[in-house]
Amino acid sequence: MGINKYVSEVKTIDHNQQIVFNYLSNFENLASYLNSGLIEKITEKVPQIKITDFESDRDSCKFNITGLGLAEIKIVNRDPFKSIKVESSGGLPLSFTFWIQLVPIDEYKTKMRLTLHAEMSMMIKMMAGNKLEEGINQLADTLSKLPYQ
Repeated sequence: MGINKYVSEVKTIDHNQQIVFNYLSNFENLASYLNSGLIEKITEKVPQIKITDFESDRDSCKFNITGLGLAEIKIVNRDPFKSIKVESSGGLPLSFTFWIQLVPIDEYKTKMRLTLHAEMSMMIKMMAGNKLEEGINQLADTLSKLPYQ
């Protein structure tokens, strides 16, 4: 098992840093957005994987992944208005730690970058490594366009 690092492009969000942080640091905000079609967009690129039974509270979310079982991710650290640290637990063939980093540009704009540290076997890396590289940028793009409020 090796740890692999994937870093997204820096994205600009047209909202205040505090608003962005408060929204992203609460998985309940993401639940309604995910249930409105984002899960289908994420999984359409890999049709053999289906995500079902999505549940969340403020600090964690759980979901079933076809063929893999129950997966859970948890927010394990919030550094107010600067970063959110998320870790996986159970159900996945890899474990990961994921950071959302936020930096203010001005009062109404925020820069965001995602960093993923994934621990996976060489076989999983060969199968998923390029997809993770692509996926981290797609996720950053998606998060930059959420309906922050």
